[in-house]
This record gives sequence, C-alpha cells and structure tokens, in this order.
Amino acid sequence: MSADELAEHYRLMLEGLGEDPGREGLQGTPLRAAKAMQYLTSGYHQSLEELVNGALFASDSDEMVLVKDIELYSLCEHHLLPIIGKCHVAYIPDGKVIGLSKIARIVDMFARRLQIQESLTRQIAQAVMDVTGARGVGVVAEARHMCMMMRGVEKQNSAMLTSVMLGNFRDDARTRSEFLELIRRSH
Repeated sequence: MSADELAEHYRLMLEGLGEDPGREGLQGTPLRAAKAMQYLTSGYHQSLEELVNGALFASDSDEMVLVKDIELYSLCEHHLLPIIGKCHVAYIPDGKVIGLSKIARIVDMFARRLQIQESLTRQIAQAVMDVTGARGVGVVAEARHMCMMMRGVEKQNSAMLTSVMLGNFRDDARTRSEFLELIRRSH
C-alpha cells in the first residue's frame, strides 16, 4: 500500500477520534504517520539473504562472539504501541563469522515487524544460527512495553526479559553461564 493510501486511513482514524485532520497542527499528520508506520514495519520488505549480502568470512575462531546492547525498537502486535529495549546476541562460530554490523541489522529486520518479544527473540536467534551455521547462539532481549506503561496496568518500571539458547548455549551450562555473565558486566 502506498504512503498516500495509508495516509487516508490515518485521516479517517483522526476523524474517528473526533479530531479535524484539517486543523493547523494536524495538517500533514496522516502522511507523516503513514511514512513513519512504513518505516517502523520495513522489516516485512527485507530478506535475510539480502541483508547479510554475503558478509560471511572464513575463520578459525571457535570462541564466543558477543554483540551487547543493540538498541531495539519494535511495535507490539496487540496494541501497535512501542517496545523499546536492547538485545544481546552471541554465537560460537563453526568455520565462519558474520560481519559485525549484520548482527544489528538482523535485530532491526525482525524488530521492524509487528511483534511479541518472545517471537522476536526466537527469530533473531534462529536467523543468526541459520546464516552462520554456528555451533550455538544465545539471544537475550530486555525491553519496556508501552502497552503496559501507558495503558492497562500502567506499570512504569517493569521490563520484560526473554532469552533463546540454541546449540551449545542450550546444551552446555558453562557456555550459557559465560554468556549470561558477560552481558551482566557493565562496559
């Protein structure tokens, strides 16, 4: 759907809320909101293959690779309200490593879809595993959900943590413990 077509839906929504989309402060808002929503859901139009774009490199490394504190912005699929947090992604290479920025791009690709955090965490882990052929992958996501903070129970200090452990991270308690200890450490 084009931005102009989507903007018409936002205009109707504003009218449905009792607003005048023609008033000074709202002129242009339907189109701006449509473009923002297209950006916030741009992950639907990306593929893992295009995103990685061959950025895999042969490596003898068999030690944990960890990318910490990747900013995470998504939209809750139940209320279309923001999910804001960070994600920690680790993997144990098995003959190849992935370009560092690609890990953050994988997080963004899945975050820029309507989501629940549990699915988002699993999708990131599985994508890293599929792309790298790693011996194991661990992902922990920590986020605040505006649907819980702005409405409903209105709990301002709550955060949700989810984790997915695949391969060595699931099977080896030492690997899992090392990963969790590393993400606990401050910079």
